Amino acid sequence: MYESKRFALEYEDYNENGKTPADLLKNIMEDTQFPSLEEIVIGPWGECWDDDEDGLQVIVDGIVENKDKFSHIKSLFFADMGYEECEVSWIIQADYSKFWEAMPQLEKLVIKGSSELNLGTIAHENLKHLEIICGGLPEKVISSVQKASLPALQKLVLYIGVEGYGFDGDIETIKEFLAESNFPKLTYLGLTDSEMQDEIAEAALASKYINQITTLDLSKGSLTDKGGQMLLEKIPQLPNIKNLVLEYHFMSEEMMEKLEGLSGVEVNVDDPQEADEFDGDVYYYPMLTE
Repeated sequence: MYESKRFALEYEDYNENGKTPADLLKNIMEDTQFPSLEEIVIGPWGECWDDDEDGLQVIVDGIVENKDKFSHIKSLFFADMGYEECEVSWIIQADYSKFWEAMPQLEKLVIKGSSELNLGTIAHENLKHLEIICGGLPEKVISSVQKASLPALQKLVLYIGVEGYGFDGDIETIKEFLAESNFPKLTYLGLTDSEMQDEIAEAALASKYINQITTLDLSKGSLTDKGGQMLLEKIPQLPNIKNLVLEYHFMSEEMMEKLEGLSGVEVNVDDPQEADEFDGDVYYYPMLTE
């Protein structure tokens, strides 16, 4: 575990006292614990939904400009906040194009929010964990990760989300991503929070990564018995798979019991959901959208 601390501006800080993201960056760098930290978690920096204000970009650029002072930081989480602070779809993200070269020692990066997110050209020798949490992942962001040079990457988690909140691809986008990306050390593949989770399960099971990973994460989406049956048939042929993360799903109790009975695999089927019905149509909603 990293020595970690969370930094944020409370409502009173920015609304009543006029604090800005630049002040938050200054707070981080002047904190007495800063020299001993390995992980920084950044929460709200003000009105995180307002793209007319200086926002997270000030902090990202400040880290790049002060890269020598951040050279001990191995893990960063940008935009750690719940819906009561800012809905994930409202978070205005940043341009990380210059970030990769400035932080060569970084091992873990978590980004929450996809609005105005630009990852640029990703090339990083040491990053082991990349996670993007959002209600809809734009195709341009998926493309950046697809083309990334991340030879040390072990864990990848992408929240695919839904069209109404940023996802503008389709299942072919996911298939292309799985076929064209190159992560030779990947052991944890998470393609989560999708309204087409069954199709994603099928694509993941047919991908080149399925024989190298130890954990397959298809959680937080619309996985039904159709996807569960695919897993039930395929996983016994894959002795490398030790963990199936399927929490928040729409599978039946019978399917859950069958999956939990898989030999040699730890299966998480917590938080089962029930589909909504309206005018004869059935709706399956991923966990995180707005």
